[in-house]
Amino acid sequence: MKWIEFKSYLKKLELSQFPQPEIVQLNYPVLLCHGYGGFSMLISPSPIHKACMRLREHGVAAFAPNIVPYATIDIRAEQWVEIIWTLMKQYSFEKINVVAHSMAGLDMRYAINHLDLVEKVASLTTIATPHRGTSLAELVLTAPEAIREKLGDLADWFGESIYPHQKSDAVAAVEQLTREYVTKVFNPENPDIGKIPYFSYSAAVGKGTPHPLNPIYRLQNQLIYQQEGPNDAFVTAESAVWGTHLDTLPISHLEQIDIQVSRERRPLVNEFWLSLILNLKKEGL
Repeated sequence: MKWIEFKSYLKKLELSQFPQPEIVQLNYPVLLCHGYGGFSMLISPSPIHKACMRLREHGVAAFAPNIVPYATIDIRAEQWVEIIWTLMKQYSFEKINVVAHSMAGLDMRYAINHLDLVEKVASLTTIATPHRGTSLAELVLTAPEAIREKLGDLADWFGESIYPHQKSDAVAAVEQLTREYVTKVFNPENPDIGKIPYFSYSAAVGKGTPHPLNPIYRLQNQLIYQQEGPNDAFVTAESAVWGTHLDTLPISHLEQIDIQVSRERRPLVNEFWLSLILNLKKEGL
């Protein structure tokens, strides 16, 4: 019995022939675009920095810059376009694969349609983007006007403190995330462009699923569920489906960008990001 246990222990020490992360060779680099909000910047150089470094470990030329955290879609889109042109000039990239989390997916759909970006975007992959809006935005806007203004002023002050290059407008940005605005105004004005492949990931945790959720977000998760169904505590699985839908992730909105991830759930996050770049590779991007 002891010999069997010893052999089992030795098996754990067995060396892998290739212990380093798999190299994923893409034809184009990856730009990671962050969504609404900037609190994650207090613990990371940028909201998607950790995921960006993970992609670089796989040999992918990846970038995760910062833009204004609280601003309307058109303002944010202009900043993403400036960043893309900067990267094109600096590294002589022909095109770029865009991976956009949350609101950034709307930013990039706007940029592709209105800011002369069609020939420079190889693909757009959105992660938990509210392509049909989110009732969470409506919930925020139903707060008493005085409270809403105070919270908006606080968010604008914070946003301009951590990113002083652009004036924030937190409340106006939230208004553009409502279901009515996205479905009746934004979507008709920003149709998909046939030249560009669109991919999407949705997500659902907490209420209505077997997947755990940080208790901090339990209330909003339940409120969204009552209005729309399964969600990742910010956006419903249904709202996030766009273009070629790749998967419904069992990880929360913040876990998707490697924030507040427990040791037990880290493999899920790692698997997700690897699957994302493997899809780009499979599609020849």
